[in-house]
Amino acid sequence: MWIKREITQQIQDVTRTRPCVLLTGARQTGKSSLLEKTFPHYNYISLDLPSIASEARENGEYFLEKNQAPIIIDEIQYAPELFRFIKSVIDKNRSHFGRYLLTGSQKFHLMKGINESLSGRISILECHSLSIREIYNHSQCEFSHQQVLKWMIQGGYPELHAHNLKAERFYADYLATYLERDVRQLVNVKDLSTFDKFLRLLALRSGQILSMNSIASDVGVSAHTIKSWISILEASNIVFLLKPLYNNYGKRLIKSPKLYFLDTGLLCFLAGIHTIEALERSSLLGSYFETLALGQLVRHFSNNALPCNLYYFRDNHGNEVDFIIPQGNRLKIYECKWKLQSGIPPKNLEKFKSLVGEKNIIQSKVITSSNVLEKISKDCSVTNLIDL
Repeated sequence: MWIKREITQQIQDVTRTRPCVLLTGARQTGKSSLLEKTFPHYNYISLDLPSIASEARENGEYFLEKNQAPIIIDEIQYAPELFRFIKSVIDKNRSHFGRYLLTGSQKFHLMKGINESLSGRISILECHSLSIREIYNHSQCEFSHQQVLKWMIQGGYPELHAHNLKAERFYADYLATYLERDVRQLVNVKDLSTFDKFLRLLALRSGQILSMNSIASDVGVSAHTIKSWISILEASNIVFLLKPLYNNYGKRLIKSPKLYFLDTGLLCFLAGIHTIEALERSSLLGSYFETLALGQLVRHFSNNALPCNLYYFRDNHGNEVDFIIPQGNRLKIYECKWKLQSGIPPKNLEKFKSLVGEKNIIQSKVITSSNVLEKISKDCSVTNLIDL
């Protein structure tokens, strides 16, 4: 069953103004299916097969002559040499828009080729796994604490929801495929079990300030190696590094990023949490709910083709705001609470307001798992995941 994607309109819009469009995102987020569904009259070819990728790399001009535009070229990262040949075809008629639709699951290698060959000719969009709103609209289920727990365990990969697959089996296969194919190509991992250990330890730190030295010590590799591995996960849209907002709000501020997984289903699997009951009892529930909320905000920016203008704030006294969205010189601020004690605004939001000045706050909201939305003070209201 097809699940309607919110990014569809943006993809349709950019194909009217650019000769080439690249849709990036983690594996299995539905990039190829989305393009095929949206543009059924386009030719399609995948570079996933080594023989086809080899042909594209070695004889790009002939490859494009044989596979005529308009065309969807899937997994373009396997033949970045093709970019310069696409550029040559585009430059013969720059006003012929929407000719090449590309997908790629490895931004790490894609961007160099794009910057060198297709600058000014391409739009780049990111396709994440399903948002909570997309899942909710598809399933039409009741919004409740228990349902949010279920969504966290399932995650948002479209195949899970379209075919009602078991999450534990799906993520076991996903992890094996990711390790064997992508990681071996992107980084020299001599022992995959060490990288697997790294992933599972990282899952226990989602929603926390990133300390590469601490992770390196636990995994038994160098901090430089950890930095390299995290960059691979970030480029593959597995994790997101949330930068701090420090401007002129004081000198004793935390300036390290916070790390979040972009899909809580994969996160829960790596952490060994496979049931609603286990998640509900877990000490990680609060940070995992915060991870879920972060993912919805990131999807909001991506699905609207906007730069991800998102930060957090924390000082050395422990004063923290989970998410901050600057708009000009003013700010929108968000705090995550799995369950909110009704009528009581979070103290950290009030402290932050006093630090930056009430007039500089556009909006103050608490993100909760409740389906009951209310105003908890004159300047602070409650929102849930569907409305992010």
